[in-house]
Amino acid sequence: MAKLYFHYSTMNAGKSTALLQAAHNYEERGMTPYLITALLDHRAGPSRIASRIGIAKPADTFSAGTDLFAQINTRLAQGPVACVFIDEAQFLSSDQVWQLARAVDDLHVPVMCFGLRVDFQGKLFPGSATLLALADELREVRTICHCGKKATMVVRRGADGQTLRDGDQVQIGGNETYVSLCRRHWRAAVGDG
Repeated sequence: MAKLYFHYSTMNAGKSTALLQAAHNYEERGMTPYLITALLDHRAGPSRIASRIGIAKPADTFSAGTDLFAQINTRLAQGPVACVFIDEAQFLSSDQVWQLARAVDDLHVPVMCFGLRVDFQGKLFPGSATLLALADELREVRTICHCGKKATMVVRRGADGQTLRDGDQVQIGGNETYVSLCRRHWRAAVGDG
């Protein structure tokens, strides 16, 4: 039975690595995965999902206006798909998450979404909020704070290394910009405490 999955975490937890490994497992068994990532995140190059540990695969992309149900349906018309993988799922709109749920329900294809749960201000991304509400299965990908506790939050750092408290919700960046922390150290970093 097809399901909608949401694998969530903070930055640098290995979400893209887990996605690429799962897609590889399908391929190893002669099944075809369909990989999709956010058009606006092109740190690994255009139309590419990459992990910090050096593995990568080409992928189709989605943007704010993409109808993901139609995109998946079009891909299925070209041949069988064992599973749809969505990287950077926090950038989905609420409507797009509903389109993915419809693909699961009506096209009978499993969809695995991987993304951040909260932004640097501790607020849910719209796509993540809808995935938390609709997903059939939620799976936390864990990483740790510098203190050894589970990291559940992320801070954004400016060019000077100082923690930023304000700004746009979306700013593409990696280790140079974001640091994953436990809630206590996040609160200390943003001056809440």
